Amino acid sequence: MTNEKGKVLVVDDDGSHRAMLKTLLGDWGYATAEADDGESAVAMARSRPFDLILMDVRMIKMSGIEALEGIKDFNPALPIIIMTAYASVETAVEALKKGAYDYLTKPLDFDELRLTMERAMDHSSLKKENLMLREKLGDRFDRKNLIGRSLAMSRLLETASQVAQSEATVLVAGESGTGKELIAGLIHFNSSRREKTFVKLNCAAIPENLLESELFGHEKGAFTGADRRREGKFMQANGGSLFLDEVGEMPLAMQVKLLRVLQERELTRVGGKEVLPIDVRMIAATNRDLFRDVAAGRFREDLFYRLNVVTLVIPPLRERVEDIPLLAQEFLAGFSKKNHKSINGFTPRAMDRLLHYPWPGNVRELMNAIERGVVLAHGDYLDEGDISLLNFAENGAVIAENETFSLQEAERETILRTLASAGGNKSEAARRLQITRRTLHKKLKKYGMM
Repeated sequence: MTNEKGKVLVVDDDGSHRAMLKTLLGDWGYATAEADDGESAVAMARSRPFDLILMDVRMIKMSGIEALEGIKDFNPALPIIIMTAYASVETAVEALKKGAYDYLTKPLDFDELRLTMERAMDHSSLKKENLMLREKLGDRFDRKNLIGRSLAMSRLLETASQVAQSEATVLVAGESGTGKELIAGLIHFNSSRREKTFVKLNCAAIPENLLESELFGHEKGAFTGADRRREGKFMQANGGSLFLDEVGEMPLAMQVKLLRVLQERELTRVGGKEVLPIDVRMIAATNRDLFRDVAAGRFREDLFYRLNVVTLVIPPLRERVEDIPLLAQEFLAGFSKKNHKSINGFTPRAMDRLLHYPWPGNVRELMNAIERGVVLAHGDYLDEGDISLLNFAENGAVIAENETFSLQEAERETILRTLASAGGNKSEAARRLQITRRTLHKKLKKYGMM
């Protein structure tokens, strides 16, 4: 078998155990190197690249815990799995606090070893992807490159930059499509945690029965289909930031569990007993009025105040019209390049239409309108005929300009467009359509959209 999975440093003063692991890992597709004490492990980790270290605790010259500290000092991202024949809660907690990815007890369970190594590799890969993404984005999350010259946006970005330097929990509020995730990214990538992972989870997109596992992870056998242990978003974000989008959609039962984790700074996987310390900066976002939800009993007051240490409210696009030309031109340049077109700008009448439209879907809707215009345009400038916008009828229905529909077609189109402007959030779409979520579900099924 070729060694394609990565390079592992096996650290153990028991030569026969090292030899056994070398053969086993080789069969699994890993390349290996060996060290017989902690000092050698630290020296090798400094001079050679490894994807993972598998290290014993009890060694003569330098213990595994000491070597762990030495390696983490210069390479915090390198995952280290501790092996110990002297299993104790104290040893495990000490190793985890000092940066170990996980610990295993001797004699090793080979299935558990293999799964733990795969999880560690996946977690390391996520960190590398975040670093690559940050390098690729460059200064995208620098406040000077977040487009907007309006007073409201200037104040928002000033506050976000200031908050980024703190460890405060942040609640980002605003309508769908205003750019809440972008503001969350600005906070993380301009914080002291920028080298760590930025993990995102849309609470509205995860079924209620799976949300706890997504957040906290689960043990093997915790529920039907849980064929292996899995780390949740909190552990994936450990040392970095966790962005919970649409936190207002979280069920009350989960709100209680989230509150406990935020208060205690520790968690237990679903189906498990081990208590794991966490170090995560929480950034949450909502398009709901949480004050109203608290008053109505739909959102816990104690969790609201735990999340609401600092609140950043993103103004809707209709309240910062002066930003529309800048945003439109930026989107035009990007989509022209993407679609291999040479479009220089907007005609005065096209820009006038953009400036006088209410943009219920905010920046996301503007971006979609410009992309659609670029794809369909034939000239060097986008004219008003190239920009297809929505109108609002007196009854609140949404219809496209210059189109006629049957009643059922109009209803289907209205639902589709409302879902799009709500970012796919069915609860928010139902609220905007002034129907129940159950009714929306039935209509989606009726029109074959589920």
